[in-house]
Amino acid sequence: MLKSKKRWIVRQSNEEKIQDLQKELAISPLVASLLVNRSIDSVEEARTFLFTNEQSFHDPFLLKDMEKAVTRIKTAIEQQEQIFVFGDYDADGVSSTAVLMKTLQDLGANVQYYIPNRFTEGYGPNEPAFRYAAECGVRLIITVDTGIAALHEAAVAKELGMDLIITDHHEPGPVLPDALAIIHPKLADSTYPFRELAGVGVAFKLSHALYGFVPEHLLDIAVIGTIADLVSLTGENRLIAKAGIRKMKATKCVGLQALFKLTGVNPTTINEETIGFLLAPRINAAGRLESADIAVELLLTEDMDEATRIAEEMEDLNKQRQAIVNKITEEAIKEVDDHFPVSENSVLVIGKSGWNAGVIGIVASKLVERYYRPTIILSFDEEKGLAKGSARSIAGFDLFKNLSTCRDILPHFGGHPMAAGMTLKLDDVEELRKSLNALAAEQLTAEDFIPIVKIDSAVSLENIDLTSIEEMQMLSPYGVDNPKPKVMIENVGLSGLKKIGSEQNHLKLTLTESQATLDGVGFGLGHLFDHISPNTKLSVIGELAINEWNNIRKPQIFLADLAVSSWQLFDYRGVKKRDKYLEAIPALNRKWIVFNQENVSIIPDYQNQDVICVETIEQAKICDIEEKNVVLVDLPPSKEMVEHLFTRKQPDRIYVQFYKNDSDFFSTIPTRDHFKWFYAFLSKKGAFNIKQHGHDLAKHRGWTKETIDFMSQVFFELDFVKINNGFISLTASASKRDLTESKTYQLKLAQFSLENDLLYSPYLQLKGWFDNVIQGSVNNEEEMKAWI
Repeated sequence: MLKSKKRWIVRQSNEEKIQDLQKELAISPLVASLLVNRSIDSVEEARTFLFTNEQSFHDPFLLKDMEKAVTRIKTAIEQQEQIFVFGDYDADGVSSTAVLMKTLQDLGANVQYYIPNRFTEGYGPNEPAFRYAAECGVRLIITVDTGIAALHEAAVAKELGMDLIITDHHEPGPVLPDALAIIHPKLADSTYPFRELAGVGVAFKLSHALYGFVPEHLLDIAVIGTIADLVSLTGENRLIAKAGIRKMKATKCVGLQALFKLTGVNPTTINEETIGFLLAPRINAAGRLESADIAVELLLTEDMDEATRIAEEMEDLNKQRQAIVNKITEEAIKEVDDHFPVSENSVLVIGKSGWNAGVIGIVASKLVERYYRPTIILSFDEEKGLAKGSARSIAGFDLFKNLSTCRDILPHFGGHPMAAGMTLKLDDVEELRKSLNALAAEQLTAEDFIPIVKIDSAVSLENIDLTSIEEMQMLSPYGVDNPKPKVMIENVGLSGLKKIGSEQNHLKLTLTESQATLDGVGFGLGHLFDHISPNTKLSVIGELAINEWNNIRKPQIFLADLAVSSWQLFDYRGVKKRDKYLEAIPALNRKWIVFNQENVSIIPDYQNQDVICVETIEQAKICDIEEKNVVLVDLPPSKEMVEHLFTRKQPDRIYVQFYKNDSDFFSTIPTRDHFKWFYAFLSKKGAFNIKQHGHDLAKHRGWTKETIDFMSQVFFELDFVKINNGFISLTASASKRDLTESKTYQLKLAQFSLENDLLYSPYLQLKGWFDNVIQGSVNNEEEMKAWI
């Protein structure tokens, strides 16, 4: 048995709906099942989802206050009033700022942007920045990707005689800022058809309203924040993402061109992963370590030399960011293990002085991945007595909702159910930790701390081919609420298994079912090699892809998790270095079984192991090996002993070593012809000195001295001979008896048979024998229950 690391939740399929989509849209069964299992189960919904070219953007004026905002902005443009675009320092905020700046500049506005410094100003609008704007003659401030929680700052703007337009997408609080206009798709009274826009999506809608047409030339910028901010990639976000990726492949933005060149990106191959893993981290790095202004400048500049210089600067910052993240992550893990173990903390609240506040969100994500607990990472400022934090959550624990219950100690916080940012007093950190852990105790169960993987479909190997995998691309771009499809392949054979990679930390295998095969690669799963036995039935989950090598294209699966549902047999017979395989046997639930007390000492570090000595049938019957990893150290005295050990029990794994100091298997077992010749020899010779001439006789016949001694002992037990002082002679008028009546002969045959069956049998034969013992007893018991 091999337990999966995560909970596999397989979406249930509606075969009738799958067949309808397959027929009406001419798509493969695989793609049809993926759509249905994502609740895109009507022909019209599926057509809309797959064929975005047929869709159009929603009317931006459906957003509340849009008319009011556009009127005010156009007045400012006409009168050349100074406009202040107030953004945020992450990829969503940077792209939001760039979209609105390009729009306003294109419309002839007198505009400048302002992004607060993460370290000196913190998140969101702040009073000093607003007062600075007033001193610069600004009369209109437009926020992008921020502002919905700026109650005080809105009052300051009003006091200073500035109009404030807020565009945001973060969760609104119970009280809204007193602003001229709030453009937000999630307002309680909003009737906008799609509520999940990113900050840049809201800015894009404002641009749409200002232009009077869809600003498609801005989609290559709008797609960055839409994908980077991990918003739902459905509805209008899917339209922005799909059209934006298409636009980015032929972008005229020199800043993006410079980034592509620096990172070696081929524009024709750009997809959502290019944005999420290559572009967004570099844009984010600027705001995480220094000022996000250079990232905005990169997207606004039209000078390739300047763009190249900025891109190189951002690349250096990104490398610094990676090093800082690694260092803080190591320290945070040590904090958890030493002071806040997960056994006592359902929510991790970890902080330290000197941690860079710009990267703690990444660290929080890494700790969630490692411990699967809601996590808050805090950067302590001892001088100010404050802690700045970034939080990430798990399914079942709504961060925004739970943090909202702690508003009395969180003067500044905001975010989503799965992510949030905050500032609080150092003195309140312990109270926050206690409060969140108390809330988690009410809301989460032990099962909630096992990571969930939602499986889109259970598929058979015969339904996986190049055509269906290529057709799956119709579902992209992938992201939140439209993840890259994960499939399950259940209980199939295994024809190849090996470790790969310079450090042997990856796994390569070949799955088989009937005539179909599929290669699989599991990055970082090399450690599972020792936990998968030969010829086992394996279940896997992962992402299907196409492997192209030497102009040959084949389907493959990138493995995410593996499981074996039945017991497994691991063969260590003949392995001399016992400590070599010790690491391969899980210490949890491990049971060492010895059948001879003298052999306990051959177990590595035996004094610290869970060792059970089984020397009688009764001991074998009562030995608890249920769901255990059982190591059979030495050869049992009989097969019956092993049968009683496993009857009506279900071990997870059996590791066989079957150590025996001296083997009888390779010694000669005399046949009846051997005995017949030896009897005739004694009859002819009369008394024969075995001690003196036994070796010569054995050598003459090509036997061993042990063979002569064995036959002599058997004859003696059957009263065929007398043995006196080394001389052997026939007994007069001995009764006719069979060789099997001799105990020595019986033991020799039994030992030979035991070694043949257990110690020297082929793996599959031994596995089959254990199967019969384990499964046969269970089946018999089930049959008995059925009769009762």
